[in-house]
Amino acid sequence: MTQTAIPFLFMRGGTSRGPYLNRADLPEDLGTLAEVLIAMIGSGHPLNIDGIGGGNAVTTKVAMLSRSEDDWADIDYFFAQVSVEDRTVDFKPTCGNILSGVGPAAIDMGLVNATGAETTVNIHAVNTGARVVAKVQTLPEGVVYDGSASIDGVPGTAAPVALQFMDTVGGATGAFLPTGNLIDTFNGIDVTCMDVAMPMVIAKAESFGLTGYESAEALNENSDFFAEMEAVRVQAGEAMGIKNVAQSVTPKFGLLAPARDGGTIATRYFMPWKAHPTMAVTGAQCLASCVLTPGAVADGMAARSNDRPATITLEHASGQIDVIVDYDLTGDGIDLRSAGLVRTARLLAKGSVMIPRKVWQP
Repeated sequence: MTQTAIPFLFMRGGTSRGPYLNRADLPEDLGTLAEVLIAMIGSGHPLNIDGIGGGNAVTTKVAMLSRSEDDWADIDYFFAQVSVEDRTVDFKPTCGNILSGVGPAAIDMGLVNATGAETTVNIHAVNTGARVVAKVQTLPEGVVYDGSASIDGVPGTAAPVALQFMDTVGGATGAFLPTGNLIDTFNGIDVTCMDVAMPMVIAKAESFGLTGYESAEALNENSDFFAEMEAVRVQAGEAMGIKNVAQSVTPKFGLLAPARDGGTIATRYFMPWKAHPTMAVTGAQCLASCVLTPGAVADGMAARSNDRPATITLEHASGQIDVIVDYDLTGDGIDLRSAGLVRTARLLAKGSVMIPRKVWQP
């Protein structure tokens, strides 16, 4: 055989999609691993025509799983964001939508045994250190994918995957507010720089002359906005202590506007060089935390709940997502204990994905 065969599951996790791999089947060296993932996805072409990517950042994500050496966790989840066109791989962030499929994938890979009608999988997100409890619907023979749960951005219904995120504050920067400020100003734009599940730069849509209700397609066509947003993102990221921001997908960017469809607040999320068609699970936690934090850029845009936990409904480009936040107010923000969401996942295919041997030969 002139190619290297790597076993994989091809899954939709939440509103993202990609290969789920056993870390033991991949090279240890990150440089070689990056080349393998680039070849696997087909990065370097807008359609990823020579790989299994889908030509959009939500379809060029990779999950790598292994049994955890952590006393608490069952599974270590190592995430990679592969670029669509410029042949790069970012190992710094994590992805909560792809994480939706980690529990089911771990069971289907034989890394975790099904334990009845519902199997709990404790997941350690290697990239950020977060702990996540996933509750997966199962039968003795394996994962149940059919069900009645629906999420905006995905057609049809499937079995629910309940996720509870813990230890998400400061995973990338070491601080809830990496700059030490509730509000920073870059290029005349007021932003809140926050690190909850994902480091983000968050601004009001009106600061860029936008309504905040634009479609993802309309935003992607607005090159003037993206140039202005990227300049702010790079400066903010550097102030947050993040290196090589211009070449990294972190920090992500978010826009806020008053709710108009019955939610708590309207949001748009950026990956960062394209608008997300729905909402990232990690970004949703950060945006919800911003809504709950007195003095942050979201202050005054939404009624702040006094409930503990609080349900924050984020309106996004394809619908809504609920984030259940267990928190307490502190002198400099909030003390976030956990954030819960319900997602769905589905196994799409399984087998071997082929990599040219010139890229890697075990």
